[in-house]
Amino acid sequence: MTPAYGEQLAAYFTSRRWFAGKGREFTVTHIHPLSWLSVEEPWVRVEIVTVEFDDGTSDSYQFPVAYLTEQDPRWTHALVGPVDHEELGLVAAYDAVYLKPAADAFLKGFHHRRDDDTMTFHVVDEAELPSDQVSGTVMTAEQSNTSIAYGEDSILKLFRRLTPGANPDIEIHEALTRAGDQHIARLQGWISGVWSDPDGNEARGELAMLQVYLVTATDGWALALASVRDLLMEQDLHPDEVGGDFAGEADRLGQATASVHAHLAEIFGTETLTSEQQDALAESMCERLSKAREIVPQLDDYAAGLERQYDQVRGLASQVPVQRIHGDLHLGQTLRTVKGWKLIDFEGEPAKSLPERMATDSTLRDVAGMLRSFGYAAGATLKQFGQSEQLVYRVNEWVSRNRSAFLRGYFGDQVVGDAQRSLLHAYEADKAVYEVVYEARNRPGWVSIPLHAVQRLAMER
Repeated sequence: MTPAYGEQLAAYFTSRRWFAGKGREFTVTHIHPLSWLSVEEPWVRVEIVTVEFDDGTSDSYQFPVAYLTEQDPRWTHALVGPVDHEELGLVAAYDAVYLKPAADAFLKGFHHRRDDDTMTFHVVDEAELPSDQVSGTVMTAEQSNTSIAYGEDSILKLFRRLTPGANPDIEIHEALTRAGDQHIARLQGWISGVWSDPDGNEARGELAMLQVYLVTATDGWALALASVRDLLMEQDLHPDEVGGDFAGEADRLGQATASVHAHLAEIFGTETLTSEQQDALAESMCERLSKAREIVPQLDDYAAGLERQYDQVRGLASQVPVQRIHGDLHLGQTLRTVKGWKLIDFEGEPAKSLPERMATDSTLRDVAGMLRSFGYAAGATLKQFGQSEQLVYRVNEWVSRNRSAFLRGYFGDQVVGDAQRSLLHAYEADKAVYEVVYEARNRPGWVSIPLHAVQRLAMER
């Protein structure tokens, strides 16, 4: 790696939403190339890029790179820069996902069942793959990972931030696919890789997953936003009087979530938190709040109320069952299809370590994430319409109606006890604190949305 290339990668990374280190000083310290996916122009390979932050911590990112002999104006948005390459000479480096020939190389790997020293392409139960003549197109909605669609058949999700070990998104999707769960997109295959870390130690992990593309689906976030917009356009009507009322969908989404949780319990089993583990859970929430206050001092005003919510988790009167869960559930992780709701992206909260994302937890963490998402949909839409007293009243009605509908669908006839309510409130407060930090680092103009929730949650008894 030349210093110039490392600096070019660092500059490119800071402009990408999938880069979790924005707002922190860092340096690219190591690049480990995997084997070539294409040995003719554009030359394509995956490079594992290690970045080190000023505090001494580091992260590894998967960066598929394509090299061209000359710069191509069609892909200026994906240009990393000119590189003096050790094998190819002076070439131009690009983020390969945006180049169709490069994206196609991944699909060919599945068809050939490629397996070498650095990359293995796995196919689930001889799943039907899209034709290798279908071109891949990168999805424009960039998140913490990058997705490439192959026609209307399959979608490949490339994990950008890598952690050695099994990926929970693949593990859970494979298990639910084999179990025939109807509320997910079936897994078709995945890619695993082997690379060296900066110290020369071997690391193994998952690079990508291929699954059925629900091409006619609409994501829950878009549907919820449309519902809130319909309401605010009317202004004088209640949520249940507007054509875009979302409550029925929220109820069915609650049922789908409960069904997936039930299957995960059957497949992976359940445990029960001890009183010591309950204390540890509360303490972890307090620690996250303490770190968040250093980043966003506005949280100081609500710290006492939030800690009161967390303290209720200590020594709950009833047992707390835990199991494998989604881990980062919100409306953007759901798709509405003609056959009902599907849950996607079981990778867990991106900021957490792999052991944390694969650990058992209460299903109420997922429930809390969805409740927060209703508040987000309302808050994001309200920013477009203004903050008049009438509009605020209407969106609060919308949030309350859809929260109730989701909980009704999720719990059904089950009686929700005080211990469950306390735990749910604590999880929701924990999620809101995470959101405040995320927005402060990525979208400062949106910080008010989770801060409003923090204020409400800190006052709850």
